[in-house]
Amino acid sequence: MSRVAKDPIPLPKGVEVKLDGSDLTVKGGKGSLALTLIEGIEFNQEDNVLSFSYANDKLGAMAGTTRALVNNMVKGVSEGWEKKLLLNGVGYRAKVTGDIVNLSVGLSHPVDYKLPEGVSAESPSPTEVVLKGIDKHAVGQAAAELRSFRPPEPYKGKGIRYSDEHVRRKEAKKK
Repeated sequence: MSRVAKDPIPLPKGVEVKLDGSDLTVKGGKGSLALTLIEGIEFNQEDNVLSFSYANDKLGAMAGTTRALVNNMVKGVSEGWEKKLLLNGVGYRAKVTGDIVNLSVGLSHPVDYKLPEGVSAESPSPTEVVLKGIDKHAVGQAAAELRSFRPPEPYKGKGIRYSDEHVRRKEAKKK
């Protein structure tokens, strides 16, 4: 059984956590995020350390999930989240203008993807896209949606992939 909920969360300087009823708000230098706590999960703040406890054993898994979500919120408002995508293929390129990512990935038309609120993008080179934001879920979802336009294929490795993703290559068909 996991003991994730028992692990305390250290708060960096400049991060405030407030509990209003069952609504938990985390504010930091990059913005603020909110989460609604489930009934039966207790939240304790002493000095600069957060801890969670739960009323009965059935809530243990949800307490661990809540602790992980709050930890992601604390990291997001203090450091931020970042996902890097790489485009691999002849003529594959990306261009970012405002909150729209324009992709040329071998389709008959260019793909324009509008970024969700709270997520920003930059393109340091034509074959790279870096997504940034304070909400881990929003950044990861935007990266997954961009990748879904042309996932990497196993024969030549062409497509959009995460920077830390390894594409397992297959051998071509032999005569």
